[in-house]
Parts: sequence; structure tokens; C-alpha cells
Amino acid sequence: MPTFETLSARLEGAVAVLSLNRPDKANAMNWAMWQDIRSAMQWADRTPEVRAVVLRAEGPHFTAGIDLGMMMGLQGQIQDDCEARVREKLRALILELQDTLTSLERCRKPVLAAVHGACLGGGIDLICCADMRYCSAEAEFAIKEIDIGMVADVGTLQRLPKLVGNQGLVRELAYTGRKVDAAEALSIGLVNRVFASRAELDAGVLGIAQQIASKSPLAIRGSKQALNYARDHSVADGLEQIASWNAAMLISEDLMTALMKGRGGQAPQFRD
Repeated sequence: MPTFETLSARLEGAVAVLSLNRPDKANAMNWAMWQDIRSAMQWADRTPEVRAVVLRAEGPHFTAGIDLGMMMGLQGQIQDDCEARVREKLRALILELQDTLTSLERCRKPVLAAVHGACLGGGIDLICCADMRYCSAEAEFAIKEIDIGMVADVGTLQRLPKLVGNQGLVRELAYTGRKVDAAEALSIGLVNRVFASRAELDAGVLGIAQQIASKSPLAIRGSKQALNYARDHSVADGLEQIASWNAAMLISEDLMTALMKGRGGQAPQFRD
């Protein structure tokens, strides 16, 4: 298992469980955490034994969002005598943070977010990149950037409207910064399911991830790629993409295993 400065990691069978691990700071996302998240997703993607990822958190809250100390230190990072170069450096930094979160989508293994407590600001950007989101009954969500006088810039405003399918609601949340409780998060489609307690959340999401991990790894990877592609393209483009994928990948060891075992009434076992 890899080790990280701000994440803890363990394997539960074929499921990688990654936990944000700055509980004394409400898991505020400092520079090290941004780098660790990307490294962890790259590790999960290239490790055959990992078939699904659960992203959760230690402590009473999922995350308070971007670390304000990191925000205050940005001026020193981008300092330059030339104003244009300052702006160029700031743009590059924003793009790097965006890339960290996009690494959840680039990871070919499904990523399941398990949210408890508060999930604020950058935490919304983070979970919007996951394949699925689940929460405990006391969880609450908010696009908090407006309350510090900034525009959310690493994915929420681009991804959340496609997740909940309601531009007006997303605009309300982005303009007001109001909190969304677990019941509302479920009703608007931000989360798939609400669990009564944090313990039930952890067990339930791990169970779903293990169910995914029991399926054909090749078919899961293809499904994630096809869904991500279809989200950002027309139906015609999506159909063209999946035709090319299956023309290349359909006749596989996994397909034959599933057919043969299914015919015999047995559960198929797929290799990594």
C-alpha cells in the first residue's frame, strides 16, 4: 500500500478505501492533500488488484473545503515583478487544482464518495468528480466560495448542473451558499442514498463497492469511459464511441467467463 501525508489508505479485498486524514483541521484541503488525492487516484488506476475506490474521511466532517492557510499563501507562490506573469502563474495553479479533481474521472476504476458531517466548498468540487455519492443522515453540503468572495473554480459549476439537472437550483446554491441537508441532497439527486448513521454509511458504501469489484474489470472500465464520454458529447457521438470500444473489447476472456459460468449457474470469477 502507498503512504500519503494527508490520506490514509487500505485495501478491503479489491476495494481501495481512501480517507481524508486531517481531522484536526476538518480535513481542510491543503496543498499536500491536493497532491495526495491525485497520486492516490493514479495509484488506484494503475494497480490491477484495485477494482473500485471508496473515498471517505476521518474525524467529524468530510471536509471544510480548501484550506484557508493555503489560500493566503498563494500570493507568495505566484509573486513576480511582472503582473502578466503573476496572472499566468495563478491560472496555471488553478488548472493544476482542476487536474487533481479530474483525476477521479481519469481513474478507470469507479470512485464512490461516502460523505458524513460537513462537505463544503472544495469538497463539493471533489465529490462531483466521483462516480456515485452517498451520505449519512447528518451530512450537509454547501457551495461556500461565495461567502469568501470568490467564484468556485475547480469543477462544481461545471459538473453539478449535469448531476442534478436543474440549472436554477445550482445557481441558487452558488449565489447564496446555503446549506443542503441529506434529505434535500437525496431529493435533488446529489447523492444516491442516505444512510442512517456513519457506521451504516461506511458499511453500505463498502458493500456497493465490493459488489462492483465482483464484476468484469474490463466491462466496468469500459462502462465508466462510455458514461463519462456520453455526458460530454451528443448521443450520436456516444454511440459511435461505444461501437468502437466494443468492436475492440467485446470478445474477451471476461465475456467468455461470464457466459460459461452463468450457463452453469455459478458466479463468475474474473482475474484482475
